[in-house]
Amino acid sequence: MKARNTNYAGAAPRVPVSTDQQPVASPSASAPAGDDALFDAYSRAVIRSADQVGPSVVNIEVRRRTGERLGSGSGFIITPDGFVLTNSHVVHGAEQVEVTLADGRHPDAHVVGDDPDTDLAVVRIYAPQLHPVRLGESRSVRVGQVAIAIGNPYGFQCTVTAGVVSALGRSFRANTGRLIDDVIQTDAALNPGNSGGPLVNSRGEVIGVNTAVILPAQGICFAIAIDMAKYVAGWLIKAGKIPRSYVGVGGQNVPLHRRLVRHYRLKASSGVLVIAIAPSSPARRAGLREGDVMVEFNGQPVPSIDALHKLLTADRIGVESPLTVLRGTEKLFLPITPQESGHF
Repeated sequence: MKARNTNYAGAAPRVPVSTDQQPVASPSASAPAGDDALFDAYSRAVIRSADQVGPSVVNIEVRRRTGERLGSGSGFIITPDGFVLTNSHVVHGAEQVEVTLADGRHPDAHVVGDDPDTDLAVVRIYAPQLHPVRLGESRSVRVGQVAIAIGNPYGFQCTVTAGVVSALGRSFRANTGRLIDDVIQTDAALNPGNSGGPLVNSRGEVIGVNTAVILPAQGICFAIAIDMAKYVAGWLIKAGKIPRSYVGVGGQNVPLHRRLVRHYRLKASSGVLVIAIAPSSPARRAGLREGDVMVEFNGQPVPSIDALHKLLTADRIGVESPLTVLRGTEKLFLPITPQESGHF
């Protein structure tokens, strides 16, 4: 917890006096008595955003069919007909989900789909008079702007914390090992139970989905950017999953010898060493071998596993693409046709 200057109870306030010992009126004595005068612009922004978004935030309990509680998190309503956005790690593998609205209602609910690679999921609830949030845009987010997190840490419903956007463009790994890009870093305090709740700007627009903290550090928290969340949520609502292509290799990043880089005029000084190939995979059918080093895919450099993941998009499914590999000192071009997979 950050240290704060504390005014201890029982300490009598000092009254300013003039040099001739005549009492001088306190500057606050002439201040207006209205509530608005008690709040500065920052406080009013936080209050306004919390009032707008709070009714849309839900508590999510995950249980077994026997009723045993497995965990909890937060979520927020994104459509009037009851679609709720949350984190994949909150609901992944859930046998039952129990949703509690801000007004105390417990509507029927089920998981529509989740995507562990981006740590996002969609839950559907069935209730009238819902209050969806307003979604912002990632490109409008700036470092230093007010960031407000709303969620249910440790079961304390509709808890509000505030801070600023500390950095943009961060990356961290999902539980699947895939790198999540363009993550928002904030110092708005997050705790267990905040996962899946909204990160909100001063206009009451959701700019991110709160997802992770760095322990034991204080004030280093992360949220999935809202543009990625909108894209993933759209696919989950439509199909229940995110279509991605994969080639079926296990690999590790390796540096390339400078002579090979110069001789073949490669675009990167590192590649991906193939250490495993899945049976009946596109890589196996293409003739890839363990020990090969992948250096390009579809004309783009492959300096790392993460770079390959970014290139294996949905539009490559079923499309033959050139894969450039180094086999010893020989440069080979292997045609490969990625196939659809629920994961990389």
